[in-house]
Amino acid sequence: MWEQSRAALEPLSLGDRRRILDAGAGTGELARVLDEESPGRVVCLDADPDLLGVAREETGLDAVAGDATRPPFDDGSFDLVVCQALLVNLPDPAAALGAFARLSTDRVAAIEPDNADVGVDSTVAAEVELERRVREAYIAGVATDVALGDRLATLFREAGIGAVETRRYYHRKVIEPPYDEVSLSAAARKASGEALREHEAELRRSLSDDEYDALRSEWREMGRDVIEAMREGTYRRAEVVPFDVVVGRVGDDG
Repeated sequence: MWEQSRAALEPLSLGDRRRILDAGAGTGELARVLDEESPGRVVCLDADPDLLGVAREETGLDAVAGDATRPPFDDGSFDLVVCQALLVNLPDPAAALGAFARLSTDRVAAIEPDNADVGVDSTVAAEVELERRVREAYIAGVATDVALGDRLATLFREAGIGAVETRRYYHRKVIEPPYDEVSLSAAARKASGEALREHEAELRRSLSDDEYDALRSEWREMGRDVIEAMREGTYRRAEVVPFDVVVGRVGDDG
């Protein structure tokens, strides 16, 4: 995500860090960036041992299995605790921030997507409207707050993290010819309905059975249109996902 610019990470003061925890590190995508930008030691934490195995193998960094809300480290073990796209997936993000504040002697940072403000443009006209409907239904049905937005800074302050600074980073993803394997696979998953099935439980919480079935039918038809446009070499899609980069200092009321 940080290939084009890392300017939004400046408040993390990565050049001054000695020990960093990447909480909810997954496969280590952010950890790699942290390791490149900081002379300090980076540790990956995640509850999924399979993802951690990938992180360990691809980054060579220390990887520890554990819950972000109950991390297996002593208080004050790090001078920066950071997470990316973690809090939006937790039922109690405040609990995680409280744990991060205890672990850090200096800074806590969260990089979280605002899924309610995603922008999509596509040469397949139906895709834009269908993605908007799916996104709204998913947000209404998901059990966590996937669009924390301004609330994130408030959660920081409630956790005792002050001097809060917020920046917005826009991550742009583009699909255009020549199409790579990831793009071709994504199109196939749309046409089969697999991409929608992954979030069926959340969607059915906000849609009736008839509404879900109709949406799935439209979605699959749209996917077939995408595949056809790819065959013709005319398909282009751009998605812009805004990420809020929130950074604060532990015990600073300023």
